[in-house]
Amino acid sequence: MTDQEIIKGLIARDSHITKNFLFVKCRPLFHSVMKLVFDYEVNYDEIVNELYIYLMEDDALKLRNFQYRSSVYQWLKVLAIRFFIKKRARMIDDNSNETPYSEQEKADDNESSKDAQHDLERLFEAMPTKRYVEVIRRLVLEDCEPEVLAQEMNITTANLYNIKRRSIAQLTRIALNDIKAYGK
Repeated sequence: MTDQEIIKGLIARDSHITKNFLFVKCRPLFHSVMKLVFDYEVNYDEIVNELYIYLMEDDALKLRNFQYRSSVYQWLKVLAIRFFIKKRARMIDDNSNETPYSEQEKADDNESSKDAQHDLERLFEAMPTKRYVEVIRRLVLEDCEPEVLAQEMNITTANLYNIKRRSIAQLTRIALNDIKAYGK
């Protein structure tokens, strides 16, 4: 089956293509990604079902935005890694009755998070190119899909990656200058 047939079948909710692709063809790929992302056991069927729901959100927007610049497996691997990392942050291995954080640790984490957010906003304000700030915000902080952001900005995905590289380089220079100034 071609990549186009797979994508069309998934969008059309063809149960044969969906089951064969996600639960047979992609099984080795998803197992390797799961081992990479999770340091505990996760249920394959459950997590892949959640990935499928994610793919089908907004009338299968993620699938419809696939541009066939790579194989569907390569694209899905990147998408799955991002999705599983987000899931990992929300999933807790429930083998213990202990709470993962004390209330004081939560308060300290919240305070540190607020400080970090304040520092980042201050660095963003120092960046001369506001377009760079928006790219970092959307791609890194909000985890927007590159294809979606590129479409919103009316540019190619390749151009977006170049802008992201320049954005991070500019932010890094400003942060290093900030550290030097702070040290004086």
